[in-house]
Amino acid sequence: MSFIKKLFGIKLTDYNELIENGAYIVDVRTPGEFNSGNIKGSTNVPLDKIKSKLKKMEKINKAVIFCCASGARSAQATSIAKSKGIESYNGGGWSSLYRKLND
Repeated sequence: MSFIKKLFGIKLTDYNELIENGAYIVDVRTPGEFNSGNIKGSTNVPLDKIKSKLKKMEKINKAVIFCCASGARSAQATSIAKSKGIESYNGGGWSSLYRKLND
């Protein structure tokens, strides 16, 4: 698989490295979803509240890893944050991101 990734220039995001360099995780699911399970240390900001938190994210000046249930809402949040110049990554589904961080 890594040969194919190299062949096509696919670069995988190293989420652990991002965390080591100060990135933080924002879970954009609803509070109920977040309370049913989440990544320790992540912050819950539902997708419909992201725009109101952008200024705070800009001031923190660290990379943001967004996650949700499947990756769709976190993709939207990543796009919104990137449009404001915030270094952002779509971590996808929270349980998948959790596994990537704990491998």
